[in-house]
Amino acid sequence: MSQLPDRLPGFPDFRIALPNGAGEAHGHLLSAIGDSGSHRFVVAAGSAVSAEAWPGLSDYARRLRSELRENGALVDGDRSDTWVAARDILCNSPSAAATLVLGYSATGPGTWRTADGHRLGDYLPQSWRAPQKAWLVRGNNVSGHNLVRQLWLKEGLVSLDGAHLPQVDEPDPTKSVLRRFVEEGYEGSATYHQKRGLVDELHAFFTQMRPGDTVATLSDGLLHLGRITSDLVQSGSPDGLSNLRRTVNWQETAYPYEELPEEVQQKLSAQHDVVDLTSVLEQLTALSGGADSAAGAADQVSASSEQRMLNLPEATDDFARKLLVHDRAWLDELRELLLDERQMVLYGPPGTGKTYLALQLAEYFGGGPEQVKIVQFHPSYAYEDFFEGFRPVEDPETREVAFRLTAGPLRELADTAARQGNRHVPHFLIIDEINRANLAKVFGELYFLLEYRERSVRLTYSGDDFGLPPNLYVIGTMNTADRSIALVDAAMRRRFAFVELSPRVEPTAGLLTRWLEREGKDPEPAHLLDALNSRIGDPDFAIGPSYLMKPGVYREGGLDRTWRTKILPLLEEHHYGEGNDIAARYGLAALRERIREA
Repeated sequence: MSQLPDRLPGFPDFRIALPNGAGEAHGHLLSAIGDSGSHRFVVAAGSAVSAEAWPGLSDYARRLRSELRENGALVDGDRSDTWVAARDILCNSPSAAATLVLGYSATGPGTWRTADGHRLGDYLPQSWRAPQKAWLVRGNNVSGHNLVRQLWLKEGLVSLDGAHLPQVDEPDPTKSVLRRFVEEGYEGSATYHQKRGLVDELHAFFTQMRPGDTVATLSDGLLHLGRITSDLVQSGSPDGLSNLRRTVNWQETAYPYEELPEEVQQKLSAQHDVVDLTSVLEQLTALSGGADSAAGAADQVSASSEQRMLNLPEATDDFARKLLVHDRAWLDELRELLLDERQMVLYGPPGTGKTYLALQLAEYFGGGPEQVKIVQFHPSYAYEDFFEGFRPVEDPETREVAFRLTAGPLRELADTAARQGNRHVPHFLIIDEINRANLAKVFGELYFLLEYRERSVRLTYSGDDFGLPPNLYVIGTMNTADRSIALVDAAMRRRFAFVELSPRVEPTAGLLTRWLEREGKDPEPAHLLDALNSRIGDPDFAIGPSYLMKPGVYREGGLDRTWRTKILPLLEEHHYGEGNDIAARYGLAALRERIREA
């Protein structure tokens, strides 16, 4: 194996403790930078590595672990669930190393720890800048001129309009310095909002961009990519439209916008003249063929998301048996619906296992409970609760209360799913009782994003450009006895796939029978439930099997107790005001008599 790059000076060793006492992995940071812009990381020889791969682990990561096994880099340990690193393994980033060790996607700065328990991320300076970044600079419509076609590609540069900006002599001006120049130069010619946006764009162009960064621009439906090759030059231009310039080595190949990866399209849709594209740098690098430079190196674990495709694991026969599903093809269809639509609603009467199934599907397809968040809607639930809004927060020292912008569960999960190293991992939001809230009020502009994942919108409160990441899936549950599915508005119907869970159709129809058989119990409760639902008639108010799938039902007197306290009260409410004798029609004695007659 070739000589490893130098270790990053002044940084300690880091470790990860595997679950269930399976041992520890050890490693350290290197001075070399990987493709993702992070320092490379070495998993040290002798480290323990989990032999188990979670269902959500990408195909690329699985192949790499297999290659490391085949070439002897990972060998059997003392335990069947653990491998051992036979030599130092070079990884593209701390996150790639953590994923290798744990067998599921993990974030390196938070997972690797020192012997004292301090996070690796605590050792990275707050002012740290990725050695390479990527930027979108718009030039296809500058005061009516297409500078991309007319100037940039021909002369090898990228520019900003700075005709009214005074000469800035500082090499790395701060935002406060640039704000003073903008106020001076654009007084009376720009609104306060335009000035604020201009300061952000100038700061990126002056200070954040560096030679070696990737630059992208759009023109005539094509994405052009290049590499910045010089520092900024501020000088006059004949038309005053390109006073701020950086030279660029543009690639000859351009890429049709419609063929770009979805998350790249999403970032390109942000409505600014300068946009930080570093979060999709790896995708842009892959377009130009630079992401495979380390391919074939068996001891290098790359974290490139281009090589780790977003996918959902296929359902297995074991998973179908666990859920007591009649046919694995039914689970395959749910998987296809999630892949195609990304949003699904499980609907049906009470007791049909909607929430349980949603959780099981999310944890299986997502690779574990860490990728799943659940919320429950109710009539007073609002956008500010669901996504983000200003909420009163008490200062722990002064005890004063102030309103602060606070993220809701959807924003938190979306931000987690969009992190570097997470974008190939499915994340699931489960919305229980989705039809109990005013959906238009709760979702707001997010309705648009559910359908157009490749776009972004300006958020109401924070003003951020936000798009739902492609690896975020939503599963809702809807109780048809609480509110008819017919009351769901057309906007929601168009954005969600609806899957029925009802005692009249599989897999719910035979679920109780299969459960009783597996548990070795008398099949009578299944016959009673079938007789009950045949008498109810209205499928929206049928009774699901989960009421009779609890241990208490099968203790002495448990079936009668459950029937009187759980099932008959539901039917009392269903027939409220009709004057029916519920016990005489739906009681156990009446149903047993009907079964005998049949």
